Amino acid sequence: MRIGLEISESFNIAKSAIVANKGRGTLTALGIVIGVVAVITTMTAANGLKNTFQESFSSVGTDVLYVSRTPWVHMGNFMEFRNRKNISLENTQHLSEALQGRGVVNPGINSEVSVKFGSETLENVTVLGTTDKQIVVSSITPELGRFFMPFEVDSKKNVAVIGFAVAEALFGTVSPLDKKIKLGRYTFRVIGVMEEQGGSSFGGPNFDRRVYVPITTYIKTFGDRGGRANFDVAIKAPSEDELADFEYEVIGAMRKVRNLGPTEENDFAINKLDTLMGAYNNTMGVVLLIGLLITSISLFVGGVGVMNIMFVSVTERTREIGIRKAIGARRRSILMQFLFESTVICLIGGVIGIALAAGLTVLIDAVLMPASLSPAILITAVVISILVGVLSGIVPAWRGARLDPIEALRYE
Repeated sequence: MRIGLEISESFNIAKSAIVANKGRGTLTALGIVIGVVAVITTMTAANGLKNTFQESFSSVGTDVLYVSRTPWVHMGNFMEFRNRKNISLENTQHLSEALQGRGVVNPGINSEVSVKFGSETLENVTVLGTTDKQIVVSSITPELGRFFMPFEVDSKKNVAVIGFAVAEALFGTVSPLDKKIKLGRYTFRVIGVMEEQGGSSFGGPNFDRRVYVPITTYIKTFGDRGGRANFDVAIKAPSEDELADFEYEVIGAMRKVRNLGPTEENDFAINKLDTLMGAYNNTMGVVLLIGLLITSISLFVGGVGVMNIMFVSVTERTREIGIRKAIGARRRSILMQFLFESTVICLIGGVIGIALAAGLTVLIDAVLMPASLSPAILITAVVISILVGVLSGIVPAWRGARLDPIEALRYE
């Protein structure tokens, strides 16, 4: 009961002191406001980048394995991967046979060409030779028109499905369906437009800047270097839960296709979305840590400002402290009074900082990337504000609590 009364009394005195010095309290809280805004904006930007990354690679699929000559994320000596022999179309056909229908196998080959429609030209567009199974393996489907059919792959038709960015750049508001475009020197008829997947991030591929053509047409038109071209293979697992076990099946089947002995290392790589996410999380973890260390400097400066003002406050109210001690106030009451004062100042700064950061988040979301304030970020901001208040006020509060009442009463 007594402790409760002491807490209530200390809080009321602290509140009165802040109200009596509004200007000083506002200027003191300004450093905390800047620090909280910096920290929240850094965390929000990190979340926004993560969302953008996940959206950009959503078509990769969480239940799809990609067999490639080299890994997506290179570790070790790159020349070791570079010297591997290419994965041929024949390899992909034998792999499909070895898996005996356990997964959907979709080979692909790509290169960059210029795409032209009328007077409009788009340079360095990825043209991907694939099969009708592309939309089974990928989670992305045509927004307009359709994807090519098995008979169009078998008969090597010059049909194309274009990415959202390609359609927007070449056709604007005009429907691209049944229009003729040129891929390099060759004419193709547009039969579909893929739905928007979002732009590239961190220099990754832009899936909206692609043109899909039948793999047989690609080989007929652009060639396969006499059977020596490199193909990638996307394999959709029976289910996401079976992905880990299915990966071992694919590795075993691919080793047989490549005629590797028991002691020979794999001369191919198995890639999946987890590989990209792991590399991203490692990179962004370091970036976020550096960002928070830099932004925490502003919080530190704000905390030093609060501590300085609290020392001034203790000095100004030395006589008041002496009077309170003389009539029976305990050290903990004096300690709590100044701790409450510093904490409330920082908490007010934190609340204002959260409000300003919310406005910045809306701006970031509208202009730069998907971003939102999560409950975790808000709770972190409040906890940080309280911690800065306690740490900044503890030394001045302890100094005030230890004052000798007789010496304090003599202070002028």
